[in-house]
Amino acid sequence: MRFTSTILPRLSTKAVFKSKVSTLQRSYSQAYSKDFVKLVEVGPRDGLQNEKTLVPAKVKIELIERLANNGLSVVETTSFVSPKWVPQMGDNKEVLTSIKKKPGVFYPVLTPNMKGLEGAIAAGAEEVALFTAVTESFNLKNTNCSTQESLARAKQVLQKALDQKLRVRGYLSCVLGCPYEGPVNPEKVAEMAKELYDAGCYEISLGDTIGVGTAGSMATMLEHVLKVVPAEAIAVHCHDTYGQALANILKALEYGIRVVDSSVAGLGGCPYAPGAKGNVATEDVVYMLHGMGLKTGVDLNALVETGQWISEQINRPTSSRAGAALMVARKRKLDLEAAAKLESNASKL
Repeated sequence: MRFTSTILPRLSTKAVFKSKVSTLQRSYSQAYSKDFVKLVEVGPRDGLQNEKTLVPAKVKIELIERLANNGLSVVETTSFVSPKWVPQMGDNKEVLTSIKKKPGVFYPVLTPNMKGLEGAIAAGAEEVALFTAVTESFNLKNTNCSTQESLARAKQVLQKALDQKLRVRGYLSCVLGCPYEGPVNPEKVAEMAKELYDAGCYEISLGDTIGVGTAGSMATMLEHVLKVVPAEAIAVHCHDTYGQALANILKALEYGIRVVDSSVAGLGGCPYAPGAKGNVATEDVVYMLHGMGLKTGVDLNALVETGQWISEQINRPTSSRAGAALMVARKRKLDLEAAAKLESNASKL
């Protein structure tokens, strides 16, 4: 059955929003369609960044190229941060300059500060992402500055990136809960999302950083955000710490959101809940979306193989439930076919 929503027409009112950014800059966002969901694959960056096993550059490069060939139109590639603080991303320049880019695929990189932006520009980046958080405590712990200082820094990076004709995506963390302050005021989320949108981000990814959100809190938050930022410019980034990611994504779809961040094989954990799952698995999201009749452009079978491959590379089982189930089903089918062939050959003797 094809997915429909009576909420969509009310929320898709892009024309009523005014922005300081030109139509040309906004055009980097994919054409909006209620039947298509754009997936932003964050595994190579956000996923691997939280993996304890140090992954060689050649593995990262192959992963990125596989994902693009699987049909992902956006593959977050790396992060231009200090290797002192994030050793996993110390090969950022090598990775970005070595991948064979596929036409029509975007390869954004994270640039948390001006130095990171300069490094990304020097390496040939065409799209960058920046971030800030809703809560004061998270910003202080994560970036050693206040929320206002973090937002000002992000805007500074954003402006220079726009001056260089780069696409800029914004991440807003802790939109449904903070590990230090608990529940978050949805009005504050809306205020900061609007700040990033008005400053020039073509898309703002709303992150449930610790995965405490529910369909109810997601709905409440979106009710506020969508009053000041159009649905076409919003993405959701759901962690699966409490097993609520797919439910939260489904709720976002009901509100007209058509961009979802996810990580192949569920790469990445939750540093604030040791042992818990982190990013929602891309395979699980694709399985759900295809079952709803929505299009993604992703080859699920090929994606499952990629998820299995990267899991083997880092020596751990996949965190994708759909991926694990489909691999078992595939193995069972092959075993049955092999047994049938042996039986057929034996009957001919």
